[in-house]
Amino acid sequence: MSDSQSHPFDSLSPDLLIDAVESLGFVSDGRFLALNSYENRVYQIGIEDQTPMIAKFYRPGRWSREQILEEHDFCYELLEQELPVVVPWRNSQGGSLNSYADFTFALYERKGGRAPELDNLDNLFILGRLMGRIHGIGATRPFKYRPQLDAQGFGWDSYKLISEQFMPNELRPAYDSLALDILKKIEQILEDYGEIKRIRVHGDCHSGNILWRDDNPHFVDFDDARMAPAIQDLWMLLSGDRHEQTVQMAEIVEGYNEFYEFDLRELRLIEVMRTLRIMHHSAWIARRWSDPAFPMAFSWFNSPRYWSEHILELREQLAALNEPPIELMG
Repeated sequence: MSDSQSHPFDSLSPDLLIDAVESLGFVSDGRFLALNSYENRVYQIGIEDQTPMIAKFYRPGRWSREQILEEHDFCYELLEQELPVVVPWRNSQGGSLNSYADFTFALYERKGGRAPELDNLDNLFILGRLMGRIHGIGATRPFKYRPQLDAQGFGWDSYKLISEQFMPNELRPAYDSLALDILKKIEQILEDYGEIKRIRVHGDCHSGNILWRDDNPHFVDFDDARMAPAIQDLWMLLSGDRHEQTVQMAEIVEGYNEFYEFDLRELRLIEVMRTLRIMHHSAWIARRWSDPAFPMAFSWFNSPRYWSEHILELREQLAALNEPPIELMG
């Protein structure tokens, strides 16, 4: 895994990205601003006599065309039900995914907003209502091309990559033993749980993907949308200790249930989802390490200190997996 090898995004020059936008009939004023995105490349592009547009260039080889269009269609399906989601721009023929040079890209209207205050219970109630509406639509039919969130892809595959290619030799025995204990515990929890109802979800529902404006949330970036249990879009709204999370989840579920019934059994999956995300996040950075943007953005990654702290975090998660789930009053 050489850091110096060329990367597909190396050819995404300022001229190319402006030419790509202008190929759709827009006239750029030549200004552009790189926005905070690593998986893809996202830019604000100045448009003459108009509000700037947001151009999202998809990482080559990550999603198929069918998978990207499925994401776009889901966003429009939500918009048609008057849900506050930011959707890709469509041309006069209804197309939302565009090609230029070797890239596929989509355009979006620029939308302002701030991150939500997730320690505000009123905000959590509002988010719960909105998530209930989103999931009510997400449950009407499955994704055909997009993957599902499961222990194999997020857990076992992540463990294998880190152990074989990134974990320092002196830490590998501790990591291997711990990761296997965690994955076996997750498998046990999932087996005891039984069949999981997976629906179409946002998939990456952290505060950075929620814009709060005019006293209402707007969801952006459905790039990680996939089939997953509903709790995947809810647990990331939680913070604090066990008591605080219980109070927060009660508020979320109260709002959620106004539009879609939440299965309280899924509370058992919160720490499973959290643990899988932790493992997957480290593997995600590892898989992208040859992209020059990643060593610059995650300079602390792949050091002995990072891996020691990762092991400590996983130890805490193993303890959490062995705790009973939070409970809400029925």
